[in-house]
Amino acid sequence: MVCMGNMDWEQLELNPRIIAAVKKANVKSAREILSLSGPDLQRLTHLSKSDVQHLHTAVAVSYRRHSPVTALQVHRGECPSLEPGHKLSLACPVLDALLRGGIPLSGITELAGESSAGKTQFGLQLCLSVQYPLAYGGLNSGAVYICTEDSFPIKRLRQLITQQARLRPELPHALIQSIRFSDNIYIEHAADLGALQACVSQRVPILLSRGLVRLVVVDSVAALFRSEFQADEGIERARHMLAFAATLHRLSHNYSTPVLCINQVTDVMDGPDPAHCNFGLVDNKVLPALGMAWANQVMVRLMLLRLPGCVGTGEQGGTSAPRRLEVVFAPHLPRASCLCGVWEEGVRGLPNRPRSVTNSVTKRLETTGELGLNDVPHINTGLGSASLCLPILNLR
Repeated sequence: MVCMGNMDWEQLELNPRIIAAVKKANVKSAREILSLSGPDLQRLTHLSKSDVQHLHTAVAVSYRRHSPVTALQVHRGECPSLEPGHKLSLACPVLDALLRGGIPLSGITELAGESSAGKTQFGLQLCLSVQYPLAYGGLNSGAVYICTEDSFPIKRLRQLITQQARLRPELPHALIQSIRFSDNIYIEHAADLGALQACVSQRVPILLSRGLVRLVVVDSVAALFRSEFQADEGIERARHMLAFAATLHRLSHNYSTPVLCINQVTDVMDGPDPAHCNFGLVDNKVLPALGMAWANQVMVRLMLLRLPGCVGTGEQGGTSAPRRLEVVFAPHLPRASCLCGVWEEGVRGLPNRPRSVTNSVTKRLETTGELGLNDVPHINTGLGSASLCLPILNLR
């Protein structure tokens, strides 16, 4: 795909005579070609009607990333990336069930939460999941991870790679061993907004166009926008934010690539009606950062909350602080949530909890940090039976 600025006419499939006429007329951009009518372009370049038609067609094709797709092709499965059910798996059946298959391939998915909630763990897990074949919920490609505040957690990534067989025991062991996970993750560091915009508009498109990556993770989107603008520069911040979001949307649409933006949170101030300002999260005391200007650019918003207490995995002996992953809004999902935890092998949801039980357990954890024995159902995590960590929680 070409840009709207000055264009290299030599890259178009045109007769050299037509290219010479365009240069002689001092036409420098594709925008000029597409904005002029056929007769106007004929008078400007002194080309014939057929030559102008060829010129218009060549420039228009250079802007079209994908060829048109018919309904019959979609019905036959010839364009799997356009199928409504095609998602990027989170490598956990419980989390995938919450999101009805995983992360959508188009649009921006936001994961917001407080520090230490486990947001980066989700980003790393997706960077590994995307490398699996389509049949196993992946996209058979790599990922680009853009860091804007902390250094990339390379040690944790290596640990997750070594634990893939434990996280996904249903996959063939030979398949897991055959994937060179670390070779397919491209790490970028952006220290300011200029570097961030240059990264997503110049370097990331190169990786996408070559088929090297099919996932973009930004960790975090709020860090630079919050630090580089003063309180009275809201309009300028919104302008930069919209330009950044537009670039991400264009990349996601052109390359059928999921985009995950990790976001920080801000405290909710007491007001007359908090429900009107917190997107329906009445029980939460924090909101995703960057306000409505950013929220309007997000297609799927997820919130990750760290709860008090501890969850154990039974046979393996590992423990984790319980988390609640909540769908705040999405065009294809209802408001729902599930409990999950972060273990050595990665992020796992806690299944087999009836909705009423899950809500009561979550509410009790958030308010008192205590659970009764009757509140704890059997949990099957795939690693044996899971139980709540007794020394940490006060069981009545």
